[in-house]
Amino acid sequence: MSAAPASPADPQDAHATAETAERRWAWIVGIIIALLVAMMVFTGLRWAAMPPSRVETIDPRTLHVTGEFVESNLGTTMTNDGKVIARLIAQQYSFEPQCIVVPAEMPVTFRGTSSDVIHGFIVGTTNANVMLVPGFVATFTTTFPRPGEHLMPCHEYCGTGHEAMWARVQVIPREAFIARAGRGERVDCVSR
Repeated sequence: MSAAPASPADPQDAHATAETAERRWAWIVGIIIALLVAMMVFTGLRWAAMPPSRVETIDPRTLHVTGEFVESNLGTTMTNDGKVIARLIAQQYSFEPQCIVVPAEMPVTFRGTSSDVIHGFIVGTTNANVMLVPGFVATFTTTFPRPGEHLMPCHEYCGTGHEAMWARVQVIPREAFIARAGRGERVDCVSR
């Protein structure tokens, strides 16, 4: 007994099935695109009214004269409760200070701002990456796992001297940092 050959499918049915599937996928893709656009509009408007993270403002015209970012406060210090804070200012076309010393295996809180235009920095092969906007203080905390030296270039185009705008971050052993910072002074790259 031989099997009966399959009857050829009706070309109109195949076309209708394909057209239905295409229409279904077009609707699904359209809905996904509409949701993504709605999400971008919502978050854009929300963050414009309420920027993410803690937003601290500062007057960029008086940075060097009064407050937290005067020259004597720049660099790395350790507070009485053991927190490590590195303060810096970005300005065309340099960072102040040019070299920041931080401890290995301890959380370091970076606090920075810009005195003129938008700058940014990224520290070598770490997750330290931030934009510095005039009038705002950028704050983030990171930990450096081992001693070494990292370059810290500006990653936001800030003018014709942008390519030469970089600083260094020296990561020293925890004990050496605590010994230097324990005296309550700024720790910098210049040995005294």
